[in-house]
Amino acid sequence: MSYAEGLAAQLAMSRSLFKKTLETFTEEDSGFGPNPELFTVAGHVAHAAGTVDWFVDGAFGDGWNMDFQGHLDETKAVTSLAEATAWVDRAYGRAIEVIGSASDEDLRAPIEDPQIMEGQPRGAIVNGIVDHTAHHRGALTVYARLLGKVPVMPYA
Repeated sequence: MSYAEGLAAQLAMSRSLFKKTLETFTEEDSGFGPNPELFTVAGHVAHAAGTVDWFVDGAFGDGWNMDFQGHLDETKAVTSLAEATAWVDRAYGRAIEVIGSASDEDLRAPIEDPQIMEGQPRGAIVNGIVDHTAHHRGALTVYARLLGKVPVMPYA
C-alpha cells in the first residue's frame, strides 16, 4: 500500500466511524442542543464536515481560511441532519480523492501557509481531520445520552 493509499484509508475509516455514530440520530434530532450557545446535532455534523474541507484547502488549496466566525455562521445555518450528513460525504469524498491521488512528494511537501501547521508535511492534515472528527463523535455521543438514546457502538 502506498503512502497516499494508507492516508486515504485512514480518512475512509474516520468517515465510516463518524457515520456509524450518526446512526443514533433521526432527522427529528437535528435541532437538539443542550443550550442555545452550543452546536445542535446538525451543527456538530456540519462543523465536522466543514473542518475536513478547511484542512484540505489549508494544505492543498489557497491556504487556511481564518474567518472562524464565518465558518461558525455557515455551520450553524445547517439545520438538517440529512443536509449535514451529505456535507460529510462530500467533504470526506473530496479529501480522500485529493489525498489518495497525491504523489508521495506532494504529501511530504511542507505546508507553506505560516498560519497553521507551517513546515509540517501536507499529509499531516489526515491526523488533524481524524482527531477533530473523533472529538465530535464523542460530543455527539453525549448529545445522544442527553436525548435518552443509547449511542451506536461505532466499532461494531
